[in-house]
Formats: sequence, C-alpha cells, structure tokens
Amino acid sequence: MNSPANIVKVPSGKVALVTGGSRGIGAATALRLAREGADVVVTYVNGKEAAEDVVRAVEALGRRAVALRADAADAEEAAGAVTGAVRALGRLDVLVNNAGVGVLGPVETLSLTDVDRVLAVNVRGAFLTSQAAASHMTDGGRIITVGTCMTQRVPGPGGTLYAMSKAALVGLTKALARELGGRGITANIVHPGPIDTGMNPADGPHGPAQAAMTAVGRFGTADEVAAMIAHLAGASYVTGAEFSVDGGHAA
Repeated sequence: MNSPANIVKVPSGKVALVTGGSRGIGAATALRLAREGADVVVTYVNGKEAAEDVVRAVEALGRRAVALRADAADAEEAAGAVTGAVRALGRLDVLVNNAGVGVLGPVETLSLTDVDRVLAVNVRGAFLTSQAAASHMTDGGRIITVGTCMTQRVPGPGGTLYAMSKAALVGLTKALARELGGRGITANIVHPGPIDTGMNPADGPHGPAQAAMTAVGRFGTADEVAAMIAHLAGASYVTGAEFSVDGGHAA
C-alpha cells in the first residue's frame, strides 16, 4: 500500500486547462489541481458567474486562474480554448477534457439535431481541443478525458447516443497515448459512475435507482473523480488506460 508520501502529485507551477470547469466535476477538478500547485484555466458556456467563483476560489489558494468562454460545440472555440489558455498563463501542461452534454431517450426519438449536438461537444470538441493541445503542450504533458460508466455497462434503455459519443473517447485516448508517448505526453480516460452534481443530484427522482446499480449503493462525489484526475495529472508511466470511478457500476 502506498504511503501518503508516495501518492503522485501534480508538480507545482504547472498550467492546467479544464474544459467545462464552472461546475460539477470540472469545478472540483480545477480546485483539486490548484490545491496541488497548478495554475488553472476553466472554460464555460453559460455559467460565467459560476466560472468566476471557481477563479476566485483558485486564487484564494494562491494560484493563478482564468475563466474563458468557449463552446466545445463550436470548432473554432474548442481549439481556441487551448490557445487562449497559453496566451493567458504562458504554457499548457495538463488538459482535462471535461465538457460534455447528454441527451437521453429512446433511440427512435432522437433527432438529427440531438445527434449533431452531442457528437459536436463530446467527440469533435474533445478531439479538436486535444489536437490543439498536442501543438502547444510541453513535453511530459498530460491529457485526461472524462468519459462515463456507460462505456463499460449500459444498464437500461435510453443511453444509445450518449454511450456512443463517450465510447469514441476511449479510441481517442488510446490513439493519443501512442502518438504522443514519444514526447512523454500521457493520455488517459476516467469513467465516472453516478456522481452527485447539480445536473444529476443524488436526491433527484432517479437517484435511488442509479445508486442501486452500484456495488457500494451510493452516488460518488465530484471530489472523488477529481482525485483520480489529479493522480493522472502527476503520473508519468500510466497512459492509454481507462479508470472507473463508479462505485462498482461495471462490476
């Protein structure tokens, strides 16, 4: 068992970009990385005030922080988040592809608009941000993508589009690991299970059923997912791998 001294930490002074970092897992990740010594850029679409709250919380920890408006569904803005982060804080060491949307429902009811929106944000946005990061990131950088437990196990109907979009990120992660490994850049993906956030509260109407699908019988917290992301932001010999933070949802 590792002692606390052996737990991997993010080297102090690194710069991290967390897409969709104004709330939930993204906000928790930004704060966790800042506590470990990183300066942080977060992106948002509509949550400007929430993003600014994250910036203030990071600054209160003694780190630099910037909030940038960037819609992952917009190809120019998705890539531009990386150049904006480098322009604001001078470099990029860690990219966390967290921005995502979910449209659930019977497959025959999903519209082309639904398909285009989900794929634009979850797949194209993550690809373009990673592509831009590959050009700007320092050697030894880290790319960490947030997937979903539904790539491991789809427990019921209605998740076709969402599961498909997140499954594509597994292929992206493994390919990035191979392509960028020579520069010491790692790429990994984290699959959260039911996580207690504003978008999916544990006390919501579907909370008990989701909790019952896990082995531990409860929702996870955003901080628990952020802890895994922070570990991967510091680890140098872990790449091309999938990590479930799902309470045994896939067991």
